[in-house]
Amino acid sequence: RFFNGHRQPSRARITRVKDELKPYSKNYLANHYIMTLLLNKIKTMLAGSHNPTTAVMGEESIMSQKAHGTSAVPVQENLRWNCNRDEANKIANYNRHYAEHSGYFQTRVNFLQEAENANQIQFYDSNTGKSLFTIGGNVGSTKRSIQEFLEESRKHGWPSFRDEEVNWENVRVLKNGETVSVDGTHLGHNLPDGKGSRYCINLVCIAGRPNE
Repeated sequence: RFFNGHRQPSRARITRVKDELKPYSKNYLANHYIMTLLLNKIKTMLAGSHNPTTAVMGEESIMSQKAHGTSAVPVQENLRWNCNRDEANKIANYNRHYAEHSGYFQTRVNFLQEAENANQIQFYDSNTGKSLFTIGGNVGSTKRSIQEFLEESRKHGWPSFRDEEVNWENVRVLKNGETVSVDGTHLGHNLPDGKGSRYCINLVCIAGRPNE
């Protein structure tokens, strides 16, 4: 059977996706973020290979337990944009499924004040300080501006990155869409749309300061 020109996924496949997402919340269908994950999972199955990605895939072993949750090192003491360290520690190191509040990057911190006047912004792992994402400064083949990045991020509620803005040396995507650093920092999830992969990322997880 087909839907909008695409072969429909089997009932068993959809059930398997639902089962993958059940651990996210006991009442996951009532959770907006988790509902978005579910809908995008099904959209991705319907789209098949129509949304190619350059994502570098990773193994589940990246997120094995270490000294500080899934990270070998603790969250940095002085995060950028006045991000809350306790929140970062909870989401980045002791969590695989949940996210900071929608709109956190707009209302809880001073990120927008810097972003509105910047030519380029680099984002670093809140644990290790490794480079993870870059926006602006003619980065990548699409050369998306900071304003375009902010417009899309406001629309979705979380910083939203595209393939060419990811530093794939330090970022991996697991088979369920979870997006992580190579050192075990939970970053967010890949929620593909009509333009391709969209990495919906928690600001508190990418608010680190670069290693000297």
